[in-house]
Amino acid sequence: MNNVLLLTDKLITGGAEMYFCKLENHLQDENMTFYSAAATGELYKQIHNKQQFIPLSLKNHLANLKILTKEVSLKHIDVIHANSLRMLLYSIAIKKLTRRNIKLVYTKHNVTILEKKMPFLFKRVLNQHVEEIIAISNFERDNLLQLGVRKELIRTIYNGVDVEHFSFKQLQPKETFNVGILARLSKEKNHELFLKIVNELKDVPNVMFYIAGDGPERESVEKMIKDLKLRHKVMLLGNASNPYEFICNMDVLLLTSLREVFPMVVLEAMAAGTPIMSVDVGGIKEAVVNHETGILISQHSEQEFAKQIKTLQDNVDLRQRLGSKARQKVEESFSLSNMIHSTLKTYQ
Repeated sequence: MNNVLLLTDKLITGGAEMYFCKLENHLQDENMTFYSAAATGELYKQIHNKQQFIPLSLKNHLANLKILTKEVSLKHIDVIHANSLRMLLYSIAIKKLTRRNIKLVYTKHNVTILEKKMPFLFKRVLNQHVEEIIAISNFERDNLLQLGVRKELIRTIYNGVDVEHFSFKQLQPKETFNVGILARLSKEKNHELFLKIVNELKDVPNVMFYIAGDGPERESVEKMIKDLKLRHKVMLLGNASNPYEFICNMDVLLLTSLREVFPMVVLEAMAAGTPIMSVDVGGIKEAVVNHETGILISQHSEQEFAKQIKTLQDNVDLRQRLGSKARQKVEESFSLSNMIHSTLKTYQ
């Protein structure tokens, strides 16, 4: 019988946090008991097994280590699955403090400060302390190999979409052609480019733009909308309480990020049948095949995005073809059941 502890920093809306919630909701095995721990936030309501959940502090790391060390001993934890570098460092400390033979699994969701500033130390931590590293794209697996992380530690397990929840909807013609972005308002998501695209198309009738999400860049996004005189063209909606509904209401969803590993929103749009148009960063091309399952833009060019948006607006058949091909790709390669099944194997 294995006892598994899932760890993430905090339950605020974000890709790594949504991944953590999916694992907590869906991991099931008659030979395993699952526990989870994080600082609480708006995603806490998505935790199913609240009696197995250990609340942590957002800032008091010593208190967290004390709680987790006690719980790991009491619950006889055999596997800790860390969903951030900080949680991996917690796990290494807990293993030393409890002197238990714990298997450490680490899912690498994004670029960490340690690998940017001290790649040698980052590589050493992974090579010496982790038994299984889950890369969420082959792009990320290749990055780890280039850093010198041992090949046998790494396996690619793609993010998975619950294809039942994100059911396919054939696009219905609307009065306006709706272009959306669903992302945290932060620098790396590059809403500046999104607004430059709006500016390129501000005189095109029947095209409307929507921004769903919130975050530290909200003020600068609002200021740019005002400065470019785009209030008639773009709506800032705040956090989307129902991402699926937002995605389904769009005719095309854009991704303009400066950097990504493998964003969940791309797969969600593909599952829903909403065409995705993304800049070619990170592992996105492993899901978005240009003009087959979506549209890839080679660089951060508002002119190129604008041109492709007009092409899509004028071509209903192309939109519907991209949507159905994308759904097919998700069912084959990016289902939640694939992700859960492969993750369970890493614990054994």
